[in-house]
Amino acid sequence: MDLRHLDTEATRAEQEAVDAVVTGAFPRGWPALTRYRAQLLPALHALQDRVGHISEGGLGYVCRRLHVAPAEAYGVATFYHLLAVGERPGPRVHVCDDLTCRLAGATVPPGAHASPCLGLCDQAPAVLFLEPGEVPRAALLGAVTAETHRDPWSVPRGGIPVHQPREALHLLRRVGVVDPGSFEDWAAHGGGEGLRTAVARGPESVIHAVIASGLVGRGGAAFPTGRKWEAVAAQPVFPHHFVCNADESEPGTFKDRVLMEEDPFAVVEGVAIGALAVGSARAVIYLRGEYPLARTRLEHAIRALRDRGWLGPDVLGSGRPLEIEVFRGAGAYICGEETALLNSLEGLRGEPRQKPPFPFQHGLFGEPTAVNNVETLVNVAPILVEGAAAWAHRGADGSPGTRLFCVSGRVQRPGLYELGGGATLSSLLALAGGTGRPVRAVLLGGAAGTFVGPEHLDVPLTFAATRAIGATLGSGVVLVLDDTVDPLPLLQRMARFFRDESCGQCVPCRVGTVRMEEWLNARAAGGQPAWSTLDDLSAVLRDASICGLGQTAASAVDSARRIGLFGSAP
Repeated sequence: MDLRHLDTEATRAEQEAVDAVVTGAFPRGWPALTRYRAQLLPALHALQDRVGHISEGGLGYVCRRLHVAPAEAYGVATFYHLLAVGERPGPRVHVCDDLTCRLAGATVPPGAHASPCLGLCDQAPAVLFLEPGEVPRAALLGAVTAETHRDPWSVPRGGIPVHQPREALHLLRRVGVVDPGSFEDWAAHGGGEGLRTAVARGPESVIHAVIASGLVGRGGAAFPTGRKWEAVAAQPVFPHHFVCNADESEPGTFKDRVLMEEDPFAVVEGVAIGALAVGSARAVIYLRGEYPLARTRLEHAIRALRDRGWLGPDVLGSGRPLEIEVFRGAGAYICGEETALLNSLEGLRGEPRQKPPFPFQHGLFGEPTAVNNVETLVNVAPILVEGAAAWAHRGADGSPGTRLFCVSGRVQRPGLYELGGGATLSSLLALAGGTGRPVRAVLLGGAAGTFVGPEHLDVPLTFAATRAIGATLGSGVVLVLDDTVDPLPLLQRMARFFRDESCGQCVPCRVGTVRMEEWLNARAAGGQPAWSTLDDLSAVLRDASICGLGQTAASAVDSARRIGLFGSAP
């Protein structure tokens, strides 16, 4: 695309698509000076949904409508995997070739696009179909075959990946039981009690309850949720913002997708409780662009709650206003980092910010902001309804409450499992049906996590116990490798993932991830690259990168070496 010729005219279809998003769509409460720029990503989505790509004329029209410089808009459009600035007519097919799908034998056919993890690891191999048009269509499907590619729109979704007895479930108790589209069904199964309790008790009491519970973030960072809310609520600068991070992109993770698709009202309820607690009149769910069904169901839940007075200008008669909207991401793992996510919401490239200042001080539009992930938020209503002590008692010392684990790879029953009370890794694998063969290694926490060997299968799945063996729970990924799996190709895929997903902002990550991939490729080709080079790369990535992507990019490789997956590595 030649940026010197953005006076090319957009087609009528492109203009109509952009106008439908921009006209009258400025969110109330957003600062006037930034409201135009904040519509950039939705406008780019509208273009691609309509004609299949972002043309020169379409981009120029967006720039004129939103008062954004062409170079900056082009930088945003080329930042995301799901956006295409070159002409790509017809349906787009994104085939996952990441860790779990590779183990399931996934191959990328001619004309398709290789994709990082699509969050359907329980049904690998997975594929995302996108068809532009006046009424665009999207489908995320698992267990795909050649027949699936011929007519994806007639293929039903796979089953719900919850295999435990219902009496063992708490966060997942409604999954597979209630109709995800029915407010009445959700309410009949205890839905809404948390929000009613929050309105009755008031923000300060809610925050104190969450602090007392010991709830920490379930996205990997494990920061105390109540303390974060308390810090935002105490800020004298208004407005305050609340953001649900639903950009679940860690390879091997699919827990948030299951919650959003199968219990969307509970997710919206958790967002509402958090927003009211920190004093926000507007909340955003930043949703991964690869989750079309989750988007449909969340938007339906928001409309249904608003129609009944649970959201809107007067939440449950409290006099408190609250609007919630779903903001669609466009395929960028880095946007799972909270400050990169905030930049994306503002219409900027999804590059992490330097910290401090932290989002609770200087977040969305420079104003106090709380950011929490989906699993964290669905815990809040049970805390308020059951009481902090009862909720915490389900877990173990230092790891209160239950945790969700995404089990995939060489197990008989891949799926989503809910555990508490210090359950061990071996007991989790037993719930998943075991492997049928000797376990070679288990990857905990996804590509940014760590491998553990079979000698650690009895480790309790708590923060303290996993930390003691040099591992992490991360986002709840449990990827199982048996003795038939060669780990080196998986390590190469992880290195390529981090190379592709690095935002490129800082040199240690931009260069270090490339060098890491080169080191692994050399070893796979039969070479003997120096171990000292690997040590240096790991240290630079860990200690000098701006954000968690670079800081954890070498974690899996380091742990693989430590437990002997490279053979006789020193």
